[in-house]
Amino acid sequence: MFKRRKPRSYSQIATEMVYPRGGWLRAAQYVLYRVRRLPDQPHKIGRGVAAGTFISFTPLHGFHFLAAAGIAWVLGGNILAALLATFVGNPITFPFIAYASTWLGREILGTHGKLSPKLIFNDFADATAQIWHNLGAAFGPEVAHWDRLGSFFHDIFLPYLVGGIILGTVAGIIAHYMTVPVIRAYHRRRARKLAQRIEKIRSGGLAAQPPTPSDPPRDAN
Repeated sequence: MFKRRKPRSYSQIATEMVYPRGGWLRAAQYVLYRVRRLPDQPHKIGRGVAAGTFISFTPLHGFHFLAAAGIAWVLGGNILAALLATFVGNPITFPFIAYASTWLGREILGTHGKLSPKLIFNDFADATAQIWHNLGAAFGPEVAHWDRLGSFFHDIFLPYLVGGIILGTVAGIIAHYMTVPVIRAYHRRRARKLAQRIEKIRSGGLAAQPPTPSDPPRDAN
């Protein structure tokens, strides 16, 4: 009943992952709409948003959902809010997040060398390819190689992780303190509208009731 009449092709799915249907602005508005309407306490939603925002600054690509849900659970936050908040990391923001996090981590760790978003993502691609190669080598005749993974870990992943934890913590705290008052204001407005609607229904019901006939006059005798 709820399936598409015409299923999406793999190319459409891949395209919408990079550029969603309706554009990124509409996608962001939809996420904000869903976060506001979550049926939970504002501080729990704020913790969930903080968890999702924080994890978006880490190099744990492919595990952001799982990690965000775990952090939200530990903090006592709303897990769905955490999953929605991972939208902070998207194809538009990832180059800036990756560069800023890796640059900060390299400055802290004293790692030198050229750095660019293209270099970071190329190293991620090479490391991923070598991981898949080594997994295949474990069950076949091929020989496993670890040279790229070693350099990738020290030059990119570890600095990205260190810088991402710092920037993600700052961004998560900011997201929390921006989310809580917004959710509280939305809940107050929603409660006020609900009270006005109930009052309108009550007043309308009273107006629709027929007048009560007055008691007949008593006989003087």
